[in-house]
Amino acid sequence: MSERGGYILRIGDERWVERVFEMAIYYSNLNRSWSRGETVLFVHKTPVGDSFVGYGVIAQARQKRFLSEEERAECERGGWKRAIEFQYVMRFEKPLLIKETVLARSRLRGRFFHGLKLQPEQVRNILTQAEGLNLTKSLKTNH
Repeated sequence: MSERGGYILRIGDERWVERVFEMAIYYSNLNRSWSRGETVLFVHKTPVGDSFVGYGVIAQARQKRFLSEEERAECERGGWKRAIEFQYVMRFEKPLLIKETVLARSRLRGRFFHGLKLQPEQVRNILTQAEGLNLTKSLKTNH
C-alpha cells in the first residue's frame, strides 16, 4: 500500500459495484490528484449500513479526452470527467462497516465519504482490519 494515503470512493449502485470489480476501472467526476500507487477504498451502502466493500491500487487516471471513443461515450452518459484504472482490485468477502473502523468517530455519513482523502495510517488500519478478518479475495489485475 502507498505511504501517500488514499481516498474513499462511494459506489451508489450495485451494478456499478460489480462493474468496478470486474473491470478494475472507476469513472469519476471528482477533481483529485490521483497518483499511481495510491489506494482507493470502495464504499457501498449495504443492508446494515455504509461499508467498505473492497479496494484498489491506482495504475493511472485518464481525463475523458484521452479515453477511447467507447469510454468517452460512457463518461458522457454518466457525466464523468475521467477514468481511474487500477493495477488491481480486491473485494471483501464480507463488507466492513465504516462504523466499526477508525472512521467511526467521523461526523461524516453516507455520500459525504465520497472523495474523502485518507492518511496513510487510516488506510493501513482499515486494510489491516479487513485482511485480519480474512475478508479479501483478488478479483482483477490490469497490469
